[in-house]
Amino acid sequence: MLDDLNHGIDWQALDAAHHFHPFTDHKELHEQGVRLITSAEGVYLHDSNGNKIMDGMAGLWCVAAGYGRQDLVEAATKQMSKLAYYNTFFKTTNEPAVLLAQKISQIAPEGFEHVFFACSGSEAVDSALRTARVYWQTLGKPEKKIIIGREYGYHGSTTLGASAGGMKDMHRQGGDMPNFVQVLPPYWYGKGGQMSPEEFGLYAAKEVEKKILELGAENVAAFIGEPIQGAGGVLIPPETYWPEINRICKQYDILLIADEVICGYGRTGKWFGTDYFGIKPDMMTTAKGLTSGYLPLSAMLMNNRVADVLINETGEYYHGFTYSGHPVSCAVALKNLEILENEKLVEGATAKGALLREKLNEAVGDLPIVGEVRGVGLIGAIELTADKRTRKFFEKNGRVGAICRDHCIRNGLMMRATRDTMLFSPPLTITEAEIELFAAMAKKAFEATYADVRAEVAQ
Repeated sequence: MLDDLNHGIDWQALDAAHHFHPFTDHKELHEQGVRLITSAEGVYLHDSNGNKIMDGMAGLWCVAAGYGRQDLVEAATKQMSKLAYYNTFFKTTNEPAVLLAQKISQIAPEGFEHVFFACSGSEAVDSALRTARVYWQTLGKPEKKIIIGREYGYHGSTTLGASAGGMKDMHRQGGDMPNFVQVLPPYWYGKGGQMSPEEFGLYAAKEVEKKILELGAENVAAFIGEPIQGAGGVLIPPETYWPEINRICKQYDILLIADEVICGYGRTGKWFGTDYFGIKPDMMTTAKGLTSGYLPLSAMLMNNRVADVLINETGEYYHGFTYSGHPVSCAVALKNLEILENEKLVEGATAKGALLREKLNEAVGDLPIVGEVRGVGLIGAIELTADKRTRKFFEKNGRVGAICRDHCIRNGLMMRATRDTMLFSPPLTITEAEIELFAAMAKKAFEATYADVRAEVAQ
């Protein structure tokens, strides 16, 4: 009935008239017209023009269990019919929120026994940043306010999250508050120069120590970092990086916040990127894969060091959201985590990711514009470069990436471009046959991109 009523609607015009999109040049969007996604199943999207597109980005890194999972729909329906909503203020709770907090504490690293719920990764990050400052205020050290992040870091788009991150365009548009600083990221391919990855990992970590000494450890509240910097280009730190960060934060009594919004819940082949890299955080922020994107939900995890102070000494915690611990979102998250466990999707990400990188290397690795194929589990990137021998990038960084992204979509594959780096993060349910197809579509798109680049040089 609804489909009949909506038949004949000009969706592009209606969207342009009323819908303001995130991270969008709206003038350009209105000139080109929006893509209307109408349905999805497994790893595939369908649009209103009849195109079938493999979603190589799992939405925005989040659809871990794949699209069209009726058990998640049923979990939401069942909970909504019983208790659609009530808040967790006023000393109240609900069954799914309690059970989900327990479940997360069971799969989290040892010592993480307390969970605070919000709706988005940005809100989880805001919560962690505020909590870090509350922690130090409670301990009589209110001067410890400064947050150290990293260039290319992404911690959400709220003002606090944008300030903690290292995206210059976001800073330019109001996301640049006092008491936030950024340091060199562990991006060996782009920043490592002549150093080996191991040497550069230590060098990048010591830039954090250098900044702490410059600011004074007595003024620094926390260091925040993604285990793998996702939106910044899937920047995978050398193995020497995180152990040194652990040492530095412990030595100077700086809280360590692991932003697990992308890496959390199986993306790396471990439950958390923290597990994969051996990070020793005081807080973790999670979202995305927690519900596979089916409903908004995020969680900030506190280890006992932080939670004990807030519970026993802080008094009232003046922070929270209307939808913190939303019962329907929590019910869906519980079922989603059950799926990830029962279908062994977390463990399976390791072998699937290795196979995907192998096939991509075979398909595009020899192209002169492909400098590196890298990844951990089912998150990865392909660097596009003007000279792979010297790791030299193209002029007007981002232009070639945009060309490649468009070729990918035309060939039925959704990939994301960050600068001239192509990112991929498919659902954890992707099969071996779909991995073969992923690589075949990427081959066509990257070869077309190379042809375009050669044609420009020849002119």
